[in-house]
Amino acid sequence: MPITYHEQKKLFSLAGENTEYIFALDYAGLIKHLYWGDKTSCLDDFDAGFTFEISSNDPSTELTPEEYSPWGGLRYKEPCIKTAFADGTRDLALVYKGHEISGAVVKINLADAHYPLSVTLCYRLIEDLDIIERWAEIANGGQEPVTLQSVASAEFNFKEEDLWQSNVFGHWISEQKMFRERLTPGKKVLESRRGGTGHNHSPYFILDNGADEDHGRVYFGVLAHTGNFKVTFEKTQYRTTRVVIGINDFDFSWQLKKKETFRTPSVFCGCTDKGFGDMSRRLSILALTSIMPENHRGAVRPVLYNSWEATLFNVTCQGQMELAEKAAGLGVELFVIDDGWFGQRHSDKAGLGDWYVNREKFPDGLKTLIEKVNGLAMDFGIWVELEMVNPDSDLYRKHPDWIYNFNNRTPSTSRNQLALNLCNPEVVAYLKGVMVSLLSDNNIAYVKWDVNRPISEPGALNLPIDDQESIWYRHTLAFYDIIETLRAQFPHVAFEACASGGGRIDYGCLMRFDQFWTSDNTDALDRLAIQEGYSYMFPAKAMRAWVTDCPNFIDKRSIPLRYRFHCAMMGSLGIGGNLNKWTGAEMEEAKAFVAQYKEIRNVVQEGLIYRISSIREGHAAVQYVLGGESVLFVFTRGEQFGRELFTITLKGLDPARRYTALIDGFPVEKSGDYFMKAGITLHLPGDYASKLVRITAKT
Repeated sequence: MPITYHEQKKLFSLAGENTEYIFALDYAGLIKHLYWGDKTSCLDDFDAGFTFEISSNDPSTELTPEEYSPWGGLRYKEPCIKTAFADGTRDLALVYKGHEISGAVVKINLADAHYPLSVTLCYRLIEDLDIIERWAEIANGGQEPVTLQSVASAEFNFKEEDLWQSNVFGHWISEQKMFRERLTPGKKVLESRRGGTGHNHSPYFILDNGADEDHGRVYFGVLAHTGNFKVTFEKTQYRTTRVVIGINDFDFSWQLKKKETFRTPSVFCGCTDKGFGDMSRRLSILALTSIMPENHRGAVRPVLYNSWEATLFNVTCQGQMELAEKAAGLGVELFVIDDGWFGQRHSDKAGLGDWYVNREKFPDGLKTLIEKVNGLAMDFGIWVELEMVNPDSDLYRKHPDWIYNFNNRTPSTSRNQLALNLCNPEVVAYLKGVMVSLLSDNNIAYVKWDVNRPISEPGALNLPIDDQESIWYRHTLAFYDIIETLRAQFPHVAFEACASGGGRIDYGCLMRFDQFWTSDNTDALDRLAIQEGYSYMFPAKAMRAWVTDCPNFIDKRSIPLRYRFHCAMMGSLGIGGNLNKWTGAEMEEAKAFVAQYKEIRNVVQEGLIYRISSIREGHAAVQYVLGGESVLFVFTRGEQFGRELFTITLKGLDPARRYTALIDGFPVEKSGDYFMKAGITLHLPGDYASKLVRITAKT
């Protein structure tokens, strides 16, 4: 059985195909973590044992590796949950009350020793992937409200003290850059306090004990949450390591009213002894089979054209139709109009919030343009930014009280915008209404959902004073509610999550959006690093990547069109350049690349990724494998010391099968064993050289 309970030892085991997670009720009544690693054959040998205190300053409760540590009693470590009861008690004393096992789910029922508050620890085993979904449910069974001052999703304990942690760091146009560091004594915190996931770090943990891409122990956990998050790493004074992950407790509280239950966001966690690559492939399979929205999960991602860089805010019906004709000539399947189609939106200074079609730009509404696009055998998509408003807008003039703000404070604008108060049901109803009208009145197949500033002055004046610190989480729930409502009513529409580029890349969005806009930075060289960081935890299918013009607007770098296409073909291909300025030769070259992408996209979008080398090391090689098909992308930064030949040893092939690699139009037939040991040699002369190699198994 994948989930086992040992009655005599009060011990629980969650056993996947290769790994096992074990915890037990100890002599003091605490839920104690015992083991996480390779699947065992000695479960009967495990027991909770005893945890001895070191001194009066180091009590046993502080040393016990609990599955979910409350703040209470003799505990001084980072807690998972901290409460305040109505009578002033700020201490939680959890007592084991029993458990339930139902199929692949086990729930551990705990309750306070005095107050009618229960905490249920939930575990769902995904056996074939060796992944566990964890969350907690906190229920108030009493009449008086209970204040949740912090409430994490999960705690993880490791006996190792010499661990490395990896994550991403960055800012706008510099997201998803990987870093790896050794944990030192004390605490390390990765977080967001901006109201969304943000560009700085990502809500997950990766720990290793000296792993590389293909070898070594790796532990990981990713939080399915789009708002403020906090990941706390603690290398303890007791030569152990702890991780607590969940909603950020900064400026947070939640009034849990009578008979209410609070469910924390899920964490999807696992471990492997096959390095970072195996971790990424397990998570990719999880995303492709059960995380991404089901109605578009199996659908191929179309080749997209977005008109933003061609027109900026100067959109007109005629201009968009001319671009649509050019895009269709390239083989594009989805035409997306970006900002500037609505209200008095002639710049980023006005019109945001007024979601009606600008009749000066589109005299007949969007109908004429959409019919033109559909007549060219393309679907039509559109850009929105629902959660924000310009002060210079009809919406703000009518409802100045619909924004987040504090009394006696002037609201801060950013990008000339203010954040709408999604804790206000009237605001949510308005946003649902305008989107329902837009999608009902027009044949729209795709929505790019943007948000271009963080939340500030987080006052929701419609909420009680004692509930003000709930706004961060309430905003996220309202955001989810809007997108879930629209998806249910318009199941044919695909949605893209954008937040000034990659500010909302997380599993909470992955559950509700069909893809991410990974970064506003479309420079191909920079994107190789961004896309590499992204690939550690997220699938290529959900990554929209564009080919845009050179010199790039960010760093003024000029890179060959071939290199730009190869980079963008590593995800869901999009084109964002100004087609009005492309030469005939560039259009023909682009058309050929689009056709080639359509031949390989199933392998890229559905296949497993193998990172062979990183652009951080001078050249990048990334391979995708799906059954007997494989695609290899190779990139160099620039030629140095006359090096033009690169030998790449492939991965993920069947060593016993024969494969044909198509290199520069010439077929090379070898065994999978040869390709994975001896490799293939590629000629990559000059600066910004790239290659796409297709590898096909012989039948």
